[in-house]
Amino acid sequence: MAGTLYVVATPIGNLEDITLRAIETLKTVDLIAAEDTRHTRILLDKYGIKVPTTSYFEYNKVQKTEYLLKVLTEGKSIALVSDAGTPGISDPGYKIIRMCIESNIPVIPIPGPSGLVTALTISGKPTDKFTFEGFLSNKGQKRKNQLKKLKEEGRTVVLYESPHRILKLLEDILEVYGDVEIALARELTKKFEEVRREKASAAIEHFSTHPLKGEFIVIV
Repeated sequence: MAGTLYVVATPIGNLEDITLRAIETLKTVDLIAAEDTRHTRILLDKYGIKVPTTSYFEYNKVQKTEYLLKVLTEGKSIALVSDAGTPGISDPGYKIIRMCIESNIPVIPIPGPSGLVTALTISGKPTDKFTFEGFLSNKGQKRKNQLKKLKEEGRTVVLYESPHRILKLLEDILEVYGDVEIALARELTKKFEEVRREKASAAIEHFSTHPLKGEFIVIV
């Protein structure tokens, strides 16, 4: 009889933002598949969880999916976790989840934190209709074309961006959308949490002269 894959949401920053059910699940599974085992170990140590871990990230997902499926078909249970938030959002979790579904292996969600939802709810932007695009292209013209299509849709747009590319994204937003008001969030739930709601030009001016640390969530 096949085991079960548990898709476990973990904190996006503050380690206390974890559900009791998530802790109990992590304690009782046979194996934890983590995007970064060293990062996940910090969380596990805090809650006294001694379950073995194995890495499962973008560049080993092909071979590791095979291994995880083998473990599951042997009747063992696995908890899938990402570095932060809910697995399957801008990480390789989709691959193993899809394969389990196709193999009739039970997949059970253990809901909890999500960076995109956390940022969206405090952005002050409409939440009744929105689209999540994750990371846009790192190629300038393609990124602008993506933004143009998103602008035509008329929905709130949630994007992820790295610190070394945030200024380029903001400049493209200014060019495509005009000097609209945007919301930017970084280090959410952490000590240096920052949420800014301002014109695109003001954001560019600010981040041109301030240290860029942590991944950004940008809401337009």
